[in-house]
Order: sequence, then structure tokens, then C-alpha cells
Amino acid sequence: MGDVTLETQATKKFDGEAFAMNIARALESSGQALAAYLKPRENADIKDKAGGEFAEVIKTFTAVAEYWLSDQDRAADLQTKLGKAYLDLFGSAARRMAGQEAKAAIDPPPRDKRFADPEWRSNQFFDFILQLYLLTAQWAQELVRNAEGVDPHTRKKAEFYVQQITNALAPSNFVLTNPEVLRTTMETNGDNLVRGMKMLAEDIEAGHGTLRIRQSDPTNLAVGVNMATTPGKVIYQNELMQLIQYSPTTETVLRTPLLIVPPWINKYYILDLRPEKSFIKWCVDQGLTVFVISWVNPDRELGKKTFADYMTEGPLTAMDVIEKVTGEMKVHTVGYCVGGTLLAATLAWLAEKRRVRVTSATFFAAQVDFTHAGDLLVFVDEDQISALERDMEQRGVLEGSKMAMAFNMLRSNDLIWSYVVSNYLKGQPPTSFDLLHWNSDATRMPAANHSYYLRNCYLENRLSSGSMVLDNTLLDLSKVKVPVYNLATREDHIAPAESVLYGSQFFGGPVKYVLSGSGHIAGVVNPPAANKYQYWTNDNIKDAKLSDWLKSAKEHKGSWWPDWREWLESIDAEAVPARAVGSEALPPIEEAPGSYVRVRA
Repeated sequence: MGDVTLETQATKKFDGEAFAMNIARALESSGQALAAYLKPRENADIKDKAGGEFAEVIKTFTAVAEYWLSDQDRAADLQTKLGKAYLDLFGSAARRMAGQEAKAAIDPPPRDKRFADPEWRSNQFFDFILQLYLLTAQWAQELVRNAEGVDPHTRKKAEFYVQQITNALAPSNFVLTNPEVLRTTMETNGDNLVRGMKMLAEDIEAGHGTLRIRQSDPTNLAVGVNMATTPGKVIYQNELMQLIQYSPTTETVLRTPLLIVPPWINKYYILDLRPEKSFIKWCVDQGLTVFVISWVNPDRELGKKTFADYMTEGPLTAMDVIEKVTGEMKVHTVGYCVGGTLLAATLAWLAEKRRVRVTSATFFAAQVDFTHAGDLLVFVDEDQISALERDMEQRGVLEGSKMAMAFNMLRSNDLIWSYVVSNYLKGQPPTSFDLLHWNSDATRMPAANHSYYLRNCYLENRLSSGSMVLDNTLLDLSKVKVPVYNLATREDHIAPAESVLYGSQFFGGPVKYVLSGSGHIAGVVNPPAANKYQYWTNDNIKDAKLSDWLKSAKEHKGSWWPDWREWLESIDAEAVPARAVGSEALPPIEEAPGSYVRVRA
């Protein structure tokens, strides 16, 4: 019976009076958090859409339940399976209580950080709670997985919803069932809960009634001060973007300039974090004349801006400006994420117009075909898009917090619940981390643009099929003949490596597919000096599945950046003297990183 006792022996003497006082203070702060949540709703500043979202979950689960409840024997088998698992667990717990060795009924995955504390195993109470949770979660997941006759999209949504619910209900997310949090609470006499509830109230207040989880300490993380500091100047701007040209650091540069088209779902400085991580700075130091689009953070007035507007006022305008500044009609291009999708559409538009403006195209974790588009597909069907369009019509834009939450939900244990536990239960504020600070710096999206993107790409998959019409022009990717460097990342949940590989077949010119280690961000932002991860190359991409492609792929240690630089020079190695920033006709407007990037949602 010795290990039944909770292992919460405090290193300091427990002070009951201080504990009671701190619990009262924590409750006061939680009341302030509730008030911050309710205030904008009472003032009608926020209209909750939870009812519609909940209805979508119920509709999805109903489709799964119909399969199991339509057959009495099938339903009985389902209950029997869960009952047997519970009986095995109770039997194991009883043997352990009697002092016998007992094999665990189920173990958490080795990489599951939620249950890393030794007391999850050494303490019988927490061990029982852990196994009970894991068995129930496993049963729920199998319930969805084994439901026959459910269409693939509904099944994918059900699996996603089950994952979100089971992640939220994990015993690690509650004070009384998390041994580490309970220990900390006793050791600090509840001071951790005081700090945590205070942070919770502050975060709801900062989100104007919506919880905005702080993932990074903003101290010493300011755009233009600690991040996005590569020297350069804004040389052009319009309603949608500022164009930044960076100051050269080499005596000569490649003749062909480089234009980077970042996503507008996030801000461009993911490619210009701290100097040692900056892809932009590295490119400049490698002798490239670098131009970067910095998208506006749009408000209601720009809500009617379309996907075509983003093409014409973004990369097409940027190419015209670059020609005026450098005299070069053609550019190397890079497109990241949705910026890559826009770049691909722009290339197809240029090909249809027979306009030769691009020497090469590089895509970072970008999709042109959405057949294998991954977890984000759970948010895409006619009903959900129509509901989102109605919401965007009222606001003119999609709020950045909505898209940020969707991305965070793809890795909710890492990007939501770990911070709930650390911030609000342990009372530990997050440390400064440039990447997570960028992740929380969300942007809004114009309603017209976002609706077009969701429907034409995710819902109808028109770009790869040759049926997308953009700016009154039918697009055909097979007419894009420029060399392509198509980078995917192995652990990407947003642009899965399989999807990027599959999309490679639709271009009409030579394609070099490269797979980087890590995920959507770290796999791209991987400077050579860090000596991290690896990348794989294999020229055989025709009709290849990722698993088959990897079998004969060559692994290279470290960053893919030097490989890309060599590829770029193999296309056009001519060098010219380094160029001054701007020109007499286009004098600099302001210092980089400019003003558009500083506007927060």
C-alpha cells in the first residue's frame, strides 16, 4: 500500500494558512478571467459561433454512431471490448496493490512528454489514472477507425475531433490528476495557481474575450530590433505589400535577382528571425540581390481584395519594380506555403500570357495539388466554408486568431495544452523564443481572397487539374517550364511531404524534389551553422510515393541551403557588381523591415 500515498512531500514545510490565502487569490483571478471573457459578449463585441461548430462535431459523431448502433450485436461487442480493457486494468491495479508485479495494461508513447514525470508510474493512483485515460482514448480512436461505410472526409473529421477531445481531457491538464502540478502546488502553497490564474486573466484580456495563449515572452523580441534586422530598405509599396530590397554584403552578386513571396497567413520575418537563423541574411551573404514582399495586415477596407489582386499587386508588381531597379527582366523566385501556391498560379498565368519573367522557381513547403493536403482538410467542406464565408462577410476579414488556432490544433498537445499546463497550472511564464513569438504574431486575411483560396484549392483542387481561372485566365501548370526546386519537410502537418511530392508531377519543366528533416518551419529555417537535421535527394519523382522515393533517396547531413544555392548557380552563374538599394526613380521609402510588418492583429 506504500505507493498508494500521493508523493507530494514538500521540500518546504506546508503552510495551510498561506495555501488557503493563495487559493482565495487564485479564485479571485479566475473571476477576473471570467469577467474578461464575458464582457465583450455582454457588449455584443463578440458573437460566439460555438453553436455552429458544436453542431458540426455532433453531426460528424452521429454518422459514426449510426454504424455502431444500427446493429445490436455490434454495439454489444463495442461495450464488451471496453469493459474487458477496464477489467484487465482493475485486475492489474489490484495485483499491484497486493504487492505483486503487474504488467501495465497500456503504455504511453515513448515521446509523449505529458507523462514524462516518474510519478506517473511510481505512484499507483496516477498510474491507474494514466492507463484508464489511455485505454479510453484508444477505444474512442478505434471506434472511429473501425466504423465501416463512413465516407473518408467524415472519418477524417471524426478522427480529428476525437483527438482534440482526448487531448483536452488528458489527466495531465488538471491540477488534481497531474503529479508534477500537484507537487508544485503543495511545495509553493498554491502560489503557482495564483500566478497561473493571473496570467489566464491577462491572456483573455489581451485576446479581447478570447484566450490568447502566450507561447513566448515578448521581452527582447521586437521586430526591427531583435528580429528582422537584416539591413535593407522598402523601395515600393501599394495597398497590399511593401517591397524590401536588402543591402549587399559582397562585392559581386548573381546577375539574376531573387524575389521571395512569403505567405500572407503569417509574416515574412520567419525568414529573417535572429541574424544567425535568417535565411534572408544568408542569401545576401551568399551574393544574391534579395527582394522580399512584406504583405499588409489587412482590415475591413481591404476585405474585397481577391486572390487575383494578390497576384497582380504582389509578385507581378514586384517583378516590374525589380526590373526598374536592376534592369533585369527575369528573377529567381521563392514561394513559401500559400505564398508558393500563389507563385505557382502566377507562373501559370505568365506562361499563358507568354511573358518570360522568371528564371527559376523554388517552393518551400507549398502545395499545388490538395489531394493529400493533410489535417487541414478537416476544416474544408461546403458547409464549413459557407459558414466561414458568412462570418467573413460580416467582418470583411478572417481574424488572424482563427487561423492561428486552426494551425495550433494540428499539434494541440505541443502548441496548446503544454502551455495551458505550464502557464496556468504551474504558473511558469514562457521563455523568449523568436519562432514562437512569430507564430503568435497572426495576420488577418481578406474575405474574398481566403474564400477563393479555400474553394479553388482545398475544396475543388482546381490548380493542378487545369480548371482554375485567375484574372480571367485559365491556368495550366504543365505550361510552366522553368526549373523548380520543390522543398518538402518530413514532419509537415500543413503541407505534407507526400502532397508536395505528388504536386511535383504537374509542372512542365525539370523538378528537383528535396525532403528536409523536421517540420513546416524548422525544416525550412535550418541554417548550415546549426548543423541540425538532414535532407534527402532523389531524382526519380515520376509516379513515386514518398515511402518508395525514400528507399532509394540519398541522405545528406545538415542544412539543404547550400544545396539550393548550388542549384541556383547551376542555372545562371553570371555575376555582376553589387547593386545599390533602390534607384533614382524608386528611392527608398523607409528602413527595413518597414511599417506593414509591425501592424499586429
